[in-house]
Amino acid sequence: MGSSSPLATRPPFRRWAHLALFTITLVSIVFFRSSTVISSAFSQSSPQEIARRSQILSKCAYLHAKPGPPPNFHVRTQSDRYADSENTTPVLVRNATIWTAADNGHEVLNGDLLMHRGLIKAIGNIPLSLIRQIELKNTKLEIIDAHGAWVTPGIVDLHSHIGVGSAPQLNGASDTNSRKAPILPWLRSIDGLNTHDASYELAMAGGVTTAQILPGSANDIGGQAFIMKLRPTTERSPSSMLLEPPYTLNGSHFDHSLTPRWRHMKHACGENPSRVYGMTRLDSGWNFRAAYDSARKLRDAQDAFCAKVESSSWDNLAGKTFPEDLQWESLVDVLRGRVKLSVHCYEAVDLDGIVRLTNEFEFPVASFHHAGETYLVPDLLKKTWGGTPAIALFASNFRKKREAYRGSEFAPRVLAEHGIDVVMKSDHPVVNSRYLLHEAAQAHYYGLDPALALLSVTSTPATAMGMGHRIGMLKPGYDADIVIWSSHPLSLAATPTQVYIDGIPQLSLPGQYVAKGPTTPPRTPNFDSEKVTTVVYEGIPPLEPRSVKGALFVNVSGLYMRGEGSSGVMRVSEQAGSVGVEDGRVVCVGRCPDFAEGVVDIVDLEGGTIIPGLTSFGAPLGLVEIRLEPSTNDGRVHNPLDGDLPAVLGDTIMRAQDGLMFGGQNLLLAYRGGVTTAITAPSGTFLQGISTAFSPGAAHARVENASVVDEVALHVAVSMSSRVGVSTQVAALRNMLFGEGGDKVLRRVRKGKITLVVDVQSADIMATLLRLKDEYEAYSGRELHMTFAGATEAHLLAHEIAKAGVSVIVTESKPFPSTWEQRRILAGPPITQESLVTALLKAGVNVAVGVIDEYNARNTRFEVGWSLLTSNGYIDRATALALATTNLEKALGVPREMPQDLVAYRGGDVFEFEAKVVGVISETLGRTDLFE
Repeated sequence: MGSSSPLATRPPFRRWAHLALFTITLVSIVFFRSSTVISSAFSQSSPQEIARRSQILSKCAYLHAKPGPPPNFHVRTQSDRYADSENTTPVLVRNATIWTAADNGHEVLNGDLLMHRGLIKAIGNIPLSLIRQIELKNTKLEIIDAHGAWVTPGIVDLHSHIGVGSAPQLNGASDTNSRKAPILPWLRSIDGLNTHDASYELAMAGGVTTAQILPGSANDIGGQAFIMKLRPTTERSPSSMLLEPPYTLNGSHFDHSLTPRWRHMKHACGENPSRVYGMTRLDSGWNFRAAYDSARKLRDAQDAFCAKVESSSWDNLAGKTFPEDLQWESLVDVLRGRVKLSVHCYEAVDLDGIVRLTNEFEFPVASFHHAGETYLVPDLLKKTWGGTPAIALFASNFRKKREAYRGSEFAPRVLAEHGIDVVMKSDHPVVNSRYLLHEAAQAHYYGLDPALALLSVTSTPATAMGMGHRIGMLKPGYDADIVIWSSHPLSLAATPTQVYIDGIPQLSLPGQYVAKGPTTPPRTPNFDSEKVTTVVYEGIPPLEPRSVKGALFVNVSGLYMRGEGSSGVMRVSEQAGSVGVEDGRVVCVGRCPDFAEGVVDIVDLEGGTIIPGLTSFGAPLGLVEIRLEPSTNDGRVHNPLDGDLPAVLGDTIMRAQDGLMFGGQNLLLAYRGGVTTAITAPSGTFLQGISTAFSPGAAHARVENASVVDEVALHVAVSMSSRVGVSTQVAALRNMLFGEGGDKVLRRVRKGKITLVVDVQSADIMATLLRLKDEYEAYSGRELHMTFAGATEAHLLAHEIAKAGVSVIVTESKPFPSTWEQRRILAGPPITQESLVTALLKAGVNVAVGVIDEYNARNTRFEVGWSLLTSNGYIDRATALALATTNLEKALGVPREMPQDLVAYRGGDVFEFEAKVVGVISETLGRTDLFE
């Protein structure tokens, strides 16, 4: 018998009942499970959840987006900074010589430039139809005839502290640095940006239109930087001055579908953080690594979170949020390559440390700043992760600290020859950003290609800060930031006649106070040999001259010499031809048959000139070698107003002669720059001491005639910045004058036989000193010889100074309101018609020019040239020479006729970035010194 199914043996009803029950159970199970899934799906698809997930997805996608302009940026029809409420009249600049910065800085167009709605609309040959189209839509089109003048993009400063280190310096607006900790990436310069800084107007008067505002260098990581346009806005707020601020400015809640904007940050290594926090480079190295390790951990947590998001692993993210940390988020963005990082580093050891750091944590550096030794390690720079940074440099501001001691004027040229982008920057207010173009012109003088020199303050810094898509170049669609110049931009005294920012003019009296200058670039000297030697000797080349008994200078275009007595400087020969010298004296002019070739050195000046050697005053030449290294300096003298003098000193006043050091780099560079006499006073406050005059070319103090005048003048300082009040300082000075006894030099001051030089800035204090002079002369019946040094505000009482017979030594011919007592500057063209020098000369004051920084003594002739070329023709060349020779010696009361020391310049104009010193004919030392 075969078997059968159990269902087959059951009654039909029971079979159907079981089948129905099975079906109902199955359907119930399926329905239950489906209901659970549906319920779950509904919950996950709620509007709140959908929005949350969408936000997270957008934030994760944003992490990998690259910063830069949005896709439609270059089709914009008006600037994002355009405002109808501001002066936005369309402007047509006609008949201009336009340097566009295109074609690696070689494109120059002769034509017109049209600006409208904050943008450059057209350039070159502009269609008449476009001009008519704009005229139809606007009530007025302003037309400016440039008459062939040079037009460039606005100057871009990659390194500035304008607004955070405000002028004048006041404690209430000192926000450059925090000193709370060495690692502070969460701080932001925008939070300290002062809109009332007096520097804005001055910087724009120099053609600067955009600046990166960096925190200072007290910290290893000082905080975040911001880019700003310098023009005032109707809103009058720091935020309204910013250019493309990052969307993270006001938190992380923003539209993450937008193209990210570049962020900016400051790092610093080397001496500054070490000095501020009492640590070493070893500490800084660890600080950097620890900070970046914290940032890396946060970045990795974000990436892990977003990996789950992007794989839809939402179940694994239940109850979790996107990892964020407000302190470290900016440093995470550095690791993501979304921050233009500016790193303050001088020396090879520091540069190497940062390069290694970038490779350990894999982040790029946009620019190294100050970077004094970069020209010595170009191959190291190229190892930076992500590509070689741009290098932002000073032109000649070196040697003030040990890490800057090997800096060189040839660094820009050397770096460019290695294919590395060069930027010239101000570090405002270290260098007044008004003269940032002057830095580029100096770099050009020492051999940097002219196109690269102009790029170094326009397109190259714009690119380094991530703004090269809109500033630093002249082309349609770019911001209407342009400068019209009085002369070729690389000439010594190039001055804006008008500056436009966002198409808005910034100079109230355009061109009215500015004399036209040369339209062709300066003919720069050949420094090939000096450049090579500087690199070979790693920044400390031998600077001593080659001394000869006799020499013949040929192809001499002009000879100037000191006149006898007080007759000043006079031209001896307009076409000298040949000048023979022996034992430091000129022995023949024109035909010199006794100087046969082979017997003496023949020096071809190639049309250059021979002029009197310059005298330097104001800088502590011979007393200071490395300013921030006390062991290299004479030191500051004791201030008697701070407490009792040591008894061993008695009534003795300090003498600069006792602390002189010869053979220093600053001293020899000044000699090679045409300075043949240095007059130096001790450094100190109030009673500074007695100055001395000496030859910077002497090897040591025992060389015959190394000392030109042992005791020149007595120097005091009266300042509102002193630890004691002005009235106390004046009372002390009155007591010195009206008293008896004391140092022999003080007794000679009382008798009118030696000059009292007062370092003073405020016009109010000068007025008090003039009254004191009157009092003493009425009391003693003798003349008190007085000179003001510094004298920033002297123009306010120029006629009173002249009437009193007081001389003035202007130690800042390019004035800046650094302190409250200097706030009333006479800015000079293009802001005011007169400069301080011309205003005093016109009032009948004996005026001289000096410098205050030892590194700048070598540039004395350029300071004199600036006064000459910005005087609108009032100063002639003989007067210009007198500013740093006979006028200066008269102001200091030099008690003898100075030696007939002469300087031979090869080629070009002495008062331009052209001629080069090739020799000193030193009557003082009885020899001729040659520099090649």
